[in-house]
Amino acid sequence: MSKLEEIRQAQRAKGPATVLAIGTATPPNAVYQSDYPDYYFRITKSEHMTELKEKFKRMCEKSMIRKRYMHLTEELLTENPNMCEYMAPSLDARQDMVVVEVPKLGKEAATKAIKEWGQPKSMITHLVFCTTSGVDMPGADYQLTKLLGLRPSVKRLMMYQQGCFAGGTVLRLAKDLAENNAGTRVLVVCSEITAVTFRGPSDTHLDSLVGQALFGDGAAAVIIGADPDLLKERPLFNIVSAGQTILPDSDGAIDGHLREVGLTFHLLKDVPGLISKNIEKSLVEAFEPLGIQDWNSIFWIAHPGGPAILDQVEAKLGLTPEKMRATRNVLSEYGNMSSACVLFIMDEMRKKSVEEGKATTGEGLDWGVLFGFGPGLTVETVVLHSLPTTTTQ
Repeated sequence: MSKLEEIRQAQRAKGPATVLAIGTATPPNAVYQSDYPDYYFRITKSEHMTELKEKFKRMCEKSMIRKRYMHLTEELLTENPNMCEYMAPSLDARQDMVVVEVPKLGKEAATKAIKEWGQPKSMITHLVFCTTSGVDMPGADYQLTKLLGLRPSVKRLMMYQQGCFAGGTVLRLAKDLAENNAGTRVLVVCSEITAVTFRGPSDTHLDSLVGQALFGDGAAAVIIGADPDLLKERPLFNIVSAGQTILPDSDGAIDGHLREVGLTFHLLKDVPGLISKNIEKSLVEAFEPLGIQDWNSIFWIAHPGGPAILDQVEAKLGLTPEKMRATRNVLSEYGNMSSACVLFIMDEMRKKSVEEGKATTGEGLDWGVLFGFGPGLTVETVVLHSLPTTTTQ
């Protein structure tokens, strides 16, 4: 048994999982929210639905989004008119796009993260790939392994159809991998493309329009490992703890269903109300071991499901406006990119911390929280410890 214990101890890292580099990418096609209602109703041949268009305009105005990026261009939608209808069979066309584009966009983000990390990609031992856009075999993890030229022995985990909370899930999984396997370097990639969810308007299913007003395309990659070599690696955040919970009374709050018409999106309950009502319980459980009770004393990386969620969380917890600054900025410049969002926010925060001369990557604060919210209604809570900004590039 002592030999077994020796082997077990030798397999494990000594320190906590640490974010060592971050990279992000978007398609080149930028869509400005002020122009989007006119474009959307024109491209879907729905301009006769004047009242619905006015409703959609108001949704876009209240979204707090300035612009989004989308793989879908007017040319692509003109070539695939079924994608512009509300319920026309179009899954084949959508799949043909996302199966190629999701790993491609992931590669762009991963290449940036690897460059920042500064180590040979042969040192990557594990790959965690997450997308809500399409399903295929072998998966996007396999395609990315080939695109990047990773070792064939890289241990891969493919996560499909998780939704917006999964930016927290991938960090939770990477933490377990890094801390339980000494010397591990995990490449985590979240890549999301709305080609699977885009569809024309329906005057009987207004919740579908909410998704059309909010979602954008983007990919983010992080490299995570424990016991960093400080001569070669620059740690950004420690992943201290991670938890997941299903909120009470939230059955059917957010649903997505993959059908012949693509991935349909349904909002069936008061999602902002459910999240704001239950969020403090998650915070108390996560921060009790640290003795932290003041939610303004920590930095915030919250998934921007929409402005109403952020507003109600702020009000419920009495947060000062700057707490959600990085989150609101990513929502404004990119929209809701599902699982990739929180990693974009983490990137934004550490860059701003350096620009503003803060002592640590968490806007000068030591402790922080990363929240993922999504279908279920599932909440991921990740406690982060920020590190000195001098360690960043």
